[in-house]
Amino acid sequence: MKDRLAAALKTSRADYTEIRVEHTWSAAVSFRGARLESATAGEDRGGFVRALHDGCGWGIAAFTSLDELPAMVRRATELSRAVRLDRPIRLAPVAPVTAEALLDLDGDVRGVPLAEKKRLLEGYNGEMLAVPGVVDTQAIYRDEVTEYWFANSEGTSLHELRPEITLSGTAIARRNGTIEKGLESIGLRRGWRGAQGQAAGFGEAGRRAAALLDAPSVKGGAYPVVLDNELAGVFIHEAFGHLSEADFVYENPQAREMMTLGRRFGRPVLNVGDNGAAPGLRGTLPYDDEGTPTQDTPLIRDGILVGRLHSRETAATLGERPTGNARAVSFRHAPIVRMTNTYIGNGSGTFDDLIRDIKLGVYACSAFGGQTLLENFSFTAAYGHMIRDGAVAELVKDVVLAGSLFQTLDRIEQLAGDFRWNQMGGGCGKGGQFPLPVTEGAPHVRIEEALIGGDVPA
Repeated sequence: MKDRLAAALKTSRADYTEIRVEHTWSAAVSFRGARLESATAGEDRGGFVRALHDGCGWGIAAFTSLDELPAMVRRATELSRAVRLDRPIRLAPVAPVTAEALLDLDGDVRGVPLAEKKRLLEGYNGEMLAVPGVVDTQAIYRDEVTEYWFANSEGTSLHELRPEITLSGTAIARRNGTIEKGLESIGLRRGWRGAQGQAAGFGEAGRRAAALLDAPSVKGGAYPVVLDNELAGVFIHEAFGHLSEADFVYENPQAREMMTLGRRFGRPVLNVGDNGAAPGLRGTLPYDDEGTPTQDTPLIRDGILVGRLHSRETAATLGERPTGNARAVSFRHAPIVRMTNTYIGNGSGTFDDLIRDIKLGVYACSAFGGQTLLENFSFTAAYGHMIRDGAVAELVKDVVLAGSLFQTLDRIEQLAGDFRWNQMGGGCGKGGQFPLPVTEGAPHVRIEEALIGGDVPA
């Protein structure tokens, strides 16, 4: 394959050309209640050529047969010569590299019968169905192994093997017209062995759904708020991480003004970064989809904005260095600037230290979803607890955290020393590319005051 890509690159008449080729084996099983909904397996193969000539614009061509490779190189070259942009495209330099990066398959899922995958998921689904009060469930298993090749006209040549496995469960509990749900989500850059021993989380999702039937809604208002590891990670990914993606910054004047390097975003306790090289995570790969090595990129250091995430193109545009964040969800798409493993840095002390002096507050846990609009955000926690007199108290629901990103970051006053990566399934969406594997991480985070929506007090 490497020789084939090298030969194709030599035929290009563009100043710069790159080729990605992927061969993916995948399987999926899903249950709805006790009923098997689907069980599928498949293969997908194809590639993507991108060419740039005289900085005028990208020429791109995707294909599903290697026999089309020479013709696709010609087409991308022709398109690159035909495009005329107002602003020339430049690429920040990246040293050429030749590498084999074959990640451990940890039990190659390609050798496991689909029937065995169905039995595994059926057992996990049964953990939810066994909980009194749970009336319906949805359980999903997905796996894939991708063999990946990348080569460019500067001399980079990469060969990688990328495993991934995800499991998710939704338990629905109902009583007297009240409906609640509990979620479990697992995502690993591993293989079949990583899917074992996950029953407890599915059972907990069922028990949480049932418990929420009796839980009151939180009373809306401003409270001291503690975010658990999962919600804190999702918050920093959604509310801040996307603003750090440099294509968004340079294409949006309002974002450029907000995301000025050197601006204070929080107190000295706050550190935020994105680490595509962290071992064993879903967002981890040795190189991005432009052949740039991944790295740990500081974004906020001691409360000050110090960095952003780049492709080669955005790095050149803003006069900064590539960070290894050019990613594509598959060979059908061009790489764009995306997060990898985004995190809030660790603090010190314990969870009990965070809540000890809170007279009345909210402990917000996990995440159902959220939305952001520039600096404004709204997140729905999967569940929460009241904090009363320095202790975790009753379970509450309908916990919605809303506010201004910059104000909220500035109110982060204390971080526990219990950092954890959230190994969740799902994925990140942007520019029509979904789901891209990512990971978030954080310790427990204490916010001095935040607006919590729920029941409006009488």
